[in-house]
This record gives sequence, C-alpha cells and structure tokens, in this order.
Amino acid sequence: MSPFAPSAAGAPATTTKAPKLPVTVEKPTPYYFDLGLLLANDPNPLSLDPANIEDSLAQVARDGAQVLINQLLTTCPISSTQAGVLLSLPPVSTPLPREKPIPAAKVETKWSAFAKRRGIAPKTREARRNIQYNQESGEFERKWGYKGANKAGQDDAIVEVKFNSEKEKNRKEGTTIRGDKRREIREKVKRNERLQRKNQRNADGRSK
Repeated sequence: MSPFAPSAAGAPATTTKAPKLPVTVEKPTPYYFDLGLLLANDPNPLSLDPANIEDSLAQVARDGAQVLINQLLTTCPISSTQAGVLLSLPPVSTPLPREKPIPAAKVETKWSAFAKRRGIAPKTREARRNIQYNQESGEFERKWGYKGANKAGQDDAIVEVKFNSEKEKNRKEGTTIRGDKRREIREKVKRNERLQRKNQRNADGRSK
C-alpha cells in the first residue's frame, strides 16, 4: 500500500523512520587506536544476542566505525586543498608481522663471481633494449650504435635502387644515396644532442 493512500480507518498512513543512533559510544573500557592503520581496538568482552547474531555483529561493527571516525576528526589535522579536504594520519605505531618469511640471500653464481673479479657491470635497461637477434647470422647484434643494424648496407659496394623511384628521378646533381644516409644519421645525432641539452636544462631548472 502506498504511504500516502488512505488506511482502512480513513486516516492517511505514515512511514516510521529508523531512530538515529548516537554519535558517541560509551564503553566500560575505552578503545585504543592506531590511526596510522585506521585501527580501533575494543578491549571489552564481546556480548552477542544468540537469537540475533547478525544484528549484534552489525551493532559492534557500527560502534567501532563510529568511535574511529570520532577519533580521526578530533585528533588529526584537517586541511583544505585544491584536491579537497584532506585529513593527515599519524605514523603507524602497531608493528605488523610479515605475511611471508624474509627471502634468503641469493647464491652467487659462477658468472656473477667471474663478473665481480673482472669488474664487468650488468647491462642497463637501455643496453638490453639495444640488443636483437639476427635470424640470418644466428647471432645477437646491436640495433643502433657501433656496428648497429640500422647501419646495415652502408659499406656495400653496390646499393640497390628501387625501380622507377621518384626520389631518384628528382635527385639533385652531385648527391648520392650513400650521402643521403650519412646526412640522415648526422641529423639524427644532432637532434638527439639537442634533446639531451633541453632535458638537462629542464632538470637543472627543477632542481633549483
């Protein structure tokens, strides 16, 4: 039946609102907190209604959440920023056990011992990215840099030219394919140097 429909006696029906729960929580023994972990410990004995376990547990959880919110709002500094209202938590004071045991020290391999004796440093991420496998030679090679794959064909005695290439038809007198490749490499080197100088200036500006 609609709450606004007339009842059997002719009077309009009214909806009953749930009573508001108190904001303060009274316990014989007060809670103790670790606000850095958002933790509220209740040292009082847990008394539950056997006939209504779920509601009893919900009431205990509600009291714990309410008292934790009260403690946060009354003891932690609150600031207003562009991102919104922020509440700063204190450092954690409760030591928590590790979920997993401390990992054992890695056993030194023959290669690591040899590299340590010879002073061989492990490859950086950039150096690993510069390595690729050549299917034809069956060996690993560099993608760029000294003897890089991007320089393949520069020392060949004969350079293949595409048939009816528009670029070759419109080539300026005195220029060659080899010269174009060398100029392209020099331009890339200069562009990378400019980017490095720009990045260095930006890094210096941020550090000041």
